Amino acid sequence: MPKPKKTPTKNYAEINLSDPQYYFNREQSWLEFNNRVLHEALDPRTPLLERLKFLAIFSSNLDEYFMVRVGALKQQVEAKVRKLTADGRTPQEQLDAINKRLLPMVTQQHAYFDQTLRPKLAASGICILDYIDLNQEQRNYLHRYFKEQVFPVLTPLAVDPSHPFPYLSNLSLNLAVVVRDPDTQEELFARVKVPQVLPRFVPLPGELQWQQKGMSPVWTGVPLEQAIAHNLEALFPGMDIQEYYPFRITRNADLTVEEDEAEDLLLAIEQELRKRRFGGSAVRMEIQATMPPALRDMLLEELELGLQDVYTVEGLLGLKDLMSFIGLPVPELKDPPWNPVVPPRLRSPESGRIIDESIGHSDEGEDIFTVIRRGDLMLHHPYHSFAATVQRFIAEAAHDRSVLAIKMTLYRTSGDSPIVNSLIEAAQNGKQVAVLVELKARFDEENNIIWARKLEQAGVHVVYGLVGLKTHTKILLVVRREEGCIRRYVHIGTGNYNPKTAGLYTDLGVLSCREDLGKDLTDLFNYLTGYSRQVAYRKLLVAPVNMRDRFLALIRREAEFCRLTNEGGSAQCGRIVAKMNALVDPQIIAALYEASQAGVKIDLIVRGICCLRPGVEGVSDNIKVISIVGRFLEHSRIFYFFNGGEEEVYIGSADWMQRNLSRRVEAIMRVEDPTIAKELQEILGVMLADNRQAWDLQSGGNYTQRRPPANCAELSSQQILMDMALNSH
Repeated sequence: MPKPKKTPTKNYAEINLSDPQYYFNREQSWLEFNNRVLHEALDPRTPLLERLKFLAIFSSNLDEYFMVRVGALKQQVEAKVRKLTADGRTPQEQLDAINKRLLPMVTQQHAYFDQTLRPKLAASGICILDYIDLNQEQRNYLHRYFKEQVFPVLTPLAVDPSHPFPYLSNLSLNLAVVVRDPDTQEELFARVKVPQVLPRFVPLPGELQWQQKGMSPVWTGVPLEQAIAHNLEALFPGMDIQEYYPFRITRNADLTVEEDEAEDLLLAIEQELRKRRFGGSAVRMEIQATMPPALRDMLLEELELGLQDVYTVEGLLGLKDLMSFIGLPVPELKDPPWNPVVPPRLRSPESGRIIDESIGHSDEGEDIFTVIRRGDLMLHHPYHSFAATVQRFIAEAAHDRSVLAIKMTLYRTSGDSPIVNSLIEAAQNGKQVAVLVELKARFDEENNIIWARKLEQAGVHVVYGLVGLKTHTKILLVVRREEGCIRRYVHIGTGNYNPKTAGLYTDLGVLSCREDLGKDLTDLFNYLTGYSRQVAYRKLLVAPVNMRDRFLALIRREAEFCRLTNEGGSAQCGRIVAKMNALVDPQIIAALYEASQAGVKIDLIVRGICCLRPGVEGVSDNIKVISIVGRFLEHSRIFYFFNGGEEEVYIGSADWMQRNLSRRVEAIMRVEDPTIAKELQEILGVMLADNRQAWDLQSGGNYTQRRPPANCAELSSQQILMDMALNSH
């Protein structure tokens, strides 16, 4: 990483760094992140099915955003909360701004799908048709499919004086159906829910798929709601079908658990999950543009929504269901497949195997503990195999006769987790196994409850963390008896112990047997499982204990180096490079502003929300912010401090947000192995040079996507890191 240059300092004492003008709104910043996700769908450089995937991710992100963030803002408005955000907005002002920014984005998404992506998919043999486009033979097939597979599942619900307006479940897609009684000529309203237990898109059999010259059909079918809509006579025999209109509902789905009052946290979470299945108050209604105002207003009144809560679109609703098409067997329409690499030190010397083939632990070669004893080992997923590293570490520990105990945290894991199975096997093998399962991991609560019960039944000690705090840290401790003494092996990472997301998210981890780290993790687990009030750690930065203060001290140290540099005329100055998912915490932002004013050169790689305003004269002249959005979700956290030439690099689970620093248990470790520290600096350098997936945050709040200069190569950081992994020796 290039050495920072000297920058003269100025007197900025008169600037109020808490002034709202120096902060971006959190909700608006998140919308800009999702807009970058949408841009990947619009970018012609993105393979066709990957564009469809990004459209689906954009919609899925919005669903969660409305269920949690918008739902919370609406509750604040209802409670007449007037507290201002760091950027000076009330909850209602934030809701107004969300609606204004989001409407054109949603319109753009649906227009692109209907007018551009759908025709391109059809040209490639993937035909998502409308029912009216079908020939009679295809309609006959769908009529039989409806009668045999769909009709028995449907329950039409009338709305009249004797039938109250039905409850509409969260994220449900519905048909508002208007029928006329031929005897009385009275128009009646009914709701038909599109069943989520059936595939959203109904495929036609091979012989009925659309044939195109010179091309084999890949998939042909229609949306399920259209198959239902064109067979409504079966649901309302004797009635005249007048019209039907799809609509979709989103409800507030954030859990509210009074932990300090709950005798059994697991049971309390289960009760809240039952409430979530129905959902809280409605926060959004999506409708097609053809729905008449009178019908729209009736739905709004019943759902207690306003016009601002309506999102009117052309075409299909619920585009997150497009994700089902990613599994189609058309590799030429997807990103080239990536097979994770086994780190060089873990490769079998007999086979020289480089590419992971979903291996777990192996009897070939030396055990993983011997490898770790030779020195710390850095893991970088998905470039490095998760199965051949973390899974192998846990699996070997479960079966190693010298291992006495295994302790770890589980925030999110997959539904068929081999890690959980290894922990169960470890308990069955007589080892002491303690697992902290975070029951409050949003939208994974139910999955975690299932695993918690399964672990408990196998004899694993399961705990649920501390009251008022989420346990978000990613730590694993293995205690092993070796030659009459005890040695502790640790894994400290940035990502969840989840084999599925390990192939989709970029994350870092370190395997080590350093005694100081082992002692720190022992103290941290005692803090999590017992009554310890540990306030001092040897090497770890732990939230909410000491992390905020330590980060503030590290930032201010860089500023002090700059001040001393300018007084003494040295060529050295302060430098900070930090990579994270989100930057929100006002204290950290103010410290970064002060460091910038002192002359510290600061580069921030922030994937999602960034409330810091870069490039403001006299405040953040020396701060640059980029965001990288690509085929992998950037999830790793790296923090680099120049420290007067004695460089320090940290990795861990925490972002620079209030919740991470004050309301969660997090762990950040300093990387003391010089080789690994240099590797992490190289990763940061690759990302800062990205001109393919990188976006520059402007001082006005907008992002500009980088493009390679004329006659210069395209530099995709994720592609470069894949190439580096393949070429590792």
